[in-house]
Amino acid sequence: MYPQDLRENWHAGQGRWKDVPAAEWNDWHWQLRNRITTLAQLEEMLELTKEEREGCLFAPNKLSLSITPHFFNLIDPKDPNCPVRRQVIPRIEESYVAPGESEDPVGEEGTMPVPGIVHRYPDRVLFLVTDRCASYCRYCTRSRLVSNAQAYDFHPELEAGLKYIEEHTEIRDVLLSGGDPLLLSDAKLDALLGRLRAIKHIEFIRIGSRIPVFLPQRITPELAEVFRKHGPIWLSIHTNHPKECTTELAAACERLSFAGVPLGNQSVLLAGINDEVEVMKSLVHRLLMMRVRPYYLYACDLIEGSTHFRAPIQKGIDIIRALRGHTTGYAVPQLIIDTPGGGGKVPINPEYVQAIHDGIVELRNFEDRSFVYPSGSQMPAPKPELLG
Repeated sequence: MYPQDLRENWHAGQGRWKDVPAAEWNDWHWQLRNRITTLAQLEEMLELTKEEREGCLFAPNKLSLSITPHFFNLIDPKDPNCPVRRQVIPRIEESYVAPGESEDPVGEEGTMPVPGIVHRYPDRVLFLVTDRCASYCRYCTRSRLVSNAQAYDFHPELEAGLKYIEEHTEIRDVLLSGGDPLLLSDAKLDALLGRLRAIKHIEFIRIGSRIPVFLPQRITPELAEVFRKHGPIWLSIHTNHPKECTTELAAACERLSFAGVPLGNQSVLLAGINDEVEVMKSLVHRLLMMRVRPYYLYACDLIEGSTHFRAPIQKGIDIIRALRGHTTGYAVPQLIIDTPGGGGKVPINPEYVQAIHDGIVELRNFEDRSFVYPSGSQMPAPKPELLG
């Protein structure tokens, strides 16, 4: 299904924007100004299904429609099940709310001491610095907040967030998210990172962003220099399918890496998009070749209107089992369920430990072969005459 020669990534190119001067196409501000944001624009470019058209009419009530020209070029216009298309074009299924789904599925609101700060774990905080993204993922766990379609009325209060972090010396790790932090200007990012670096108890600064995937033009030499100045800044990108691993993304990742930015990837397990072994194997191999370490594979959160995206967790377990031992360990992400209601992330693994008893561990490896490992100290007792 996907090219075996992984030395070649997909090239998004300019597609229907081929007449746009290259200088404009490669300007991230141009990309933002020319996003597809309306049903009328989409219908000029694609023959939408009934479900997609109705989804676009519903979208303003839940999560805005927005697709950058770069990312739009990865969509197969003839395939309604295109894995890129399904991630960013609304469908009417988003209006269906299944039992157990919530507008705040991982309980962020209950652990938000000040607006924009989520303090769930003892030594780290999530700092929400914007409510905007370059494009909107239809399964977004913060649909209540991003794009402000639901009148959540979120306004980042950076000073309040910084004050909270300064006052809580147990915090050593800050994750910037939103929305997408890389939509902030270079000057704002420079100032924000500088303020965080000035806090003596902050050891670790991370950013979660899908900008390198949606808008690789944003990764400019000037932005890379901001990261170099305040580094190390750790960055987690978000790719779900090998088609997203474009030559443009590879160039952006190289620029970030050369600026000293360690890169990881977070994927979401999505039904019909990446819930097959060969798709995920192609993705993680391409990521490594772009200097990106596969980090997490999330089960899709129970956000309202996401039933059509959620794959059985057993599929995720089967994928991890099929990767482990059949490719380098660097390529194997950790399967995670972010527990409903705010319980935090729980790792999910295939059952390799069969039993622990009588000083041994019974194991089953990636080939389903059995092994025994001694558990605990197995040293013989010393002879009495050696005890003095």
